[in-house]
Parts: sequence; C-alpha cells; structure tokens
Amino acid sequence: MVAFVNGNGLRPGYVIKVKGDLYRVMAAEHRTPGKGKASMQAKLRKLKDGTQTEIKFRADESVERAEMEQVEMEYLYDDPSGLCFMNCETYEQTFLDDKVMGDDKKFLLPNARVKIEFCDDSPIGVSFPETVTLKVTDTEPPLKGATASGSGKPATLETGLVVTVPQFIQIGEMVNVSTTSGEYLERAKK
Repeated sequence: MVAFVNGNGLRPGYVIKVKGDLYRVMAAEHRTPGKGKASMQAKLRKLKDGTQTEIKFRADESVERAEMEQVEMEYLYDDPSGLCFMNCETYEQTFLDDKVMGDDKKFLLPNARVKIEFCDDSPIGVSFPETVTLKVTDTEPPLKGATASGSGKPATLETGLVVTVPQFIQIGEMVNVSTTSGEYLERAKK
C-alpha cells in the first residue's frame, strides 16, 4: 500500500519519494504569498548520496511517503565499509554509509541502541532518541563570578560534537544534547 501526504502535510523527518529517489525532509516551511496559492518550501536530503536540495510543493499536491520499517540495532564500530550496526534480536550486522549518516554521526557512541530505518530491505537512515547524553572532553575553565544566564562557551564532546554550554560546565561532566537541533539542553542528572 502506497501512502500519500499533501504538500501542506510535510514534516521534518518524513522520508518521501520524488522522481523515484528517496529524500528525508530536513525542514518544511509553509508559505502563503500575498497573491496566489499557498505552498510548502521543503529542504530535502537525498538518502543515496547526502546531497541537499529545496523543492516547493503546492498545498494540494500529493507527495508519496516511503514505507519504512524500523529495527532496533546497536552501533558497534566504524570502518572503511561504513558504520556497523547489529540487529539486537538476530545478531545480523548491517553497514550504513557515512553519507547516509551525515552530521548525525556525532550523536553516536559505541554500543548505543538506535532504530535503523529500512526501505525495500535497504538501510536508509537512523532514528535517534530526542536527546543523547555525552561527556565534555574539552572546554575552557569556568569564569569567576559567571552566572548561569551569562554568555556560553564552546565545549567539545566525546564524539567530536562542539556545542555552546553555560560557563559552569567543566571537563568530565555529562550533558544532554538535542538530536534535532544539536544544542546543549542541560547538565545530565546523576
């Protein structure tokens, strides 16, 4: 069964088919011009090679939404053939190309459990939880007298991701980071 959504129904995270290729919707903005019909401006990333494009969909246009299966898998390691994930039930291993992961690789720690998305038995992406907890490996020392509401400072996390954190965060602390925005949320609770 093929699922369709109208142009106004596009949401970030959806995987759609456009001219036979699969794309992930990265952002979608509803536009209503002063004259003419409303449309949805969508930023798309091609799943095959990671290239990005923008397409305008009419509000009443039907867009094919790809049917996907999600399988819980554990991230094992990274090597020249890609990122290796193991199915938690069958112990079968699947490799995902670096291009498919893109910048999301910076949310991934060894042994992390994520959902791998499959379309037509091919892995096409990773569905992360809303937040991940990562360790601060490098940041400047806290400024004396700095308040929590003051300016932030850059911090490098254990995966190489750089986020802006409050002045009181120190090396070795665990922080929660949003996987949708890539921003610091809070100090992780112990």
